[in-house]
Amino acid sequence: MRSNTALIDHPLVVDLDGTLIRTDLLVECASKFLIRHPFAFFQLAVWLSRGKVTLKSELARRIEFDVCALPYNLDVLDWLRSEKLRGRHLVLATASHRILADQVAAHLNLFDEVLATDDGCNLAASAKAEALIARFGEYGYDYVGNDWPDLEVWAKSQTSHVVDVSGELLAQTQALGPVGRVFSSQRKPLVQTLIQAMRVHQWMKNLLVFVPLMAAHQYLDSQRDIYSVLAFVIFSLTASSVYLLNDLADVQDDRLHVRKCNRPFANGSLSLIIGWFAWPSLLLMSALLSLSLMPALFSFCLLVYFLLTVSYSLHLKQLAVVDVLTLAALYTLRIIAGAAAIDVSVSFWLLLFSMFVFLSLALIKRYSELLVARGAGKTGALRGRGYEPEDLALVSSLGGSSGFIAVLVLALYIQDGQAAHLYATPQIIWLACPALLFWISRAWLIAHRGRMHDDPIVFALKDRVSWGIGVFMVAVFVLARIL
Repeated sequence: MRSNTALIDHPLVVDLDGTLIRTDLLVECASKFLIRHPFAFFQLAVWLSRGKVTLKSELARRIEFDVCALPYNLDVLDWLRSEKLRGRHLVLATASHRILADQVAAHLNLFDEVLATDDGCNLAASAKAEALIARFGEYGYDYVGNDWPDLEVWAKSQTSHVVDVSGELLAQTQALGPVGRVFSSQRKPLVQTLIQAMRVHQWMKNLLVFVPLMAAHQYLDSQRDIYSVLAFVIFSLTASSVYLLNDLADVQDDRLHVRKCNRPFANGSLSLIIGWFAWPSLLLMSALLSLSLMPALFSFCLLVYFLLTVSYSLHLKQLAVVDVLTLAALYTLRIIAGAAAIDVSVSFWLLLFSMFVFLSLALIKRYSELLVARGAGKTGALRGRGYEPEDLALVSSLGGSSGFIAVLVLALYIQDGQAAHLYATPQIIWLACPALLFWISRAWLIAHRGRMHDDPIVFALKDRVSWGIGVFMVAVFVLARIL
C-alpha cells in the first residue's frame, strides 16, 4: 500500500537519460559513431532492425565515452548526495547499456547498485518496472524519472520524483500517487534554443558577400542588390547548418571548455537528435535556393565553402597553422562568392587584403584559447587543437605580422591604377591606414591582456571602438569616391 510520506528505508531509484544527465547516452553514442563514420548510417539501421538491445550493445562496445564530461543535472546530483549522506540506498536504473551505466556509476561513486540494459533485456518502461518490482517489491521503491515511459515505473513506486517534465506529464504522475521532489531547470523554448545553436549572431560574418558589391560601386544596381541579399541568406543558412554539425562533432570537447560548455548541445538544453535533423534540412534549403536562383559559379563557391568547413570541423582544425589558414580562406571565400553572385571580378588587392587580415583574426582566436589554457595550468597540446600553450609567442608574432601586412596591402592599393579608376581622390584612403593599424594593434593588445572573446569578430560586433573605426573607414572611402 502507498502512503503520502516517503520512507527513508525505501531505495531511491534514479533514471539516467534525461534525469541524472541532460542528454541520452544512446543518442550520444550514435552521434559520435556517425561523426567518426559518416558513411555508416545504414550500419546503424541494420543494428536497429535487430532490436534496440543490439543497437545499444554494438555502440557501447565501439564508442569510447568520457562520462566525466556529460551534462549532469546538478540539482538532482546535489539532492542524491544529500540522500546518500542520510543513509539512503541509491540505485541507478537505466535503459542505457550496462557498459556505459557502470562507467557513470563508477565516476559518481554514489550508487549502491546498477540496473541497466544488457545483451538479454532492454531495461525500459515496463521492463524496468518489472525488474524493480522483482528486486524491491511493488511500491517498495521511490523513483526519479523524466519522460512518458517512466509512467509505468512511477505507477509501481512508493513516491514519484520528477525532473524537467511538462505540465501534462506532471498531472498524470500526480494522478498515480504521491509526488515528492519536482526539479525544473527552466529550459528555454525549443525554437529559441535552436536559434541560439544556429548562431544567428554569426550571420554578421556573411555580410562579407556585400563587399564586392560595394567595392565595385554597383550598389545602385537593384538587380545586383537582390542577388547580394540572396547570397547573404543562402550563406547564412549554410553557415548555420555547419555550425550545428560542428557542435555535434565537438560536443565532448565543448563540455570541457570554459565558455563553449554553455552551448545548447554541450549543456544538454538541445537534443542531439534535433541537431541531426536540423543541419541537413538547413543545408538542403540553401542548396535548393542556390541551384534555382543563383549563378552556377556561386553554387560552386557554396559547395567549396561547405566541404572546406566540414573538413575543418572534422579534421583540419586539429592541424596547427592549417587551421588558421583554413579560417582565413573561408572568410575570403565569402567575398569570392559575393562577387560570383553579382557577376563582377574580384580584384587581386581585395583578395590579398582579406587573406592577411582574416589570418590575423584567426590567430587572435587561437591566441586567446592558448592564453586561457596557460592560465589554467594546462600543458601539452590543447584538446582538439594542434597548439600548445608554449606556442603563444609564435602565434602572437605571426598574427601581428599578418595584420600589419594587410595594412601594407591597403597602402599599395592606393597607389594602384585601379584605385584611381574607382575613386575621385584615392589619396584620401590613406586616412584608413592608421585607423586600421590602430584597430589591429588594439585587438592584439586586448588579446594579450586576456580580455578577447573566443571569436574576435563577435568581439568587434560588441565593441564600441570597433564600430567607431568601422564608421570612420566607411566615411573615408565615401569621401574618396565623391570628392
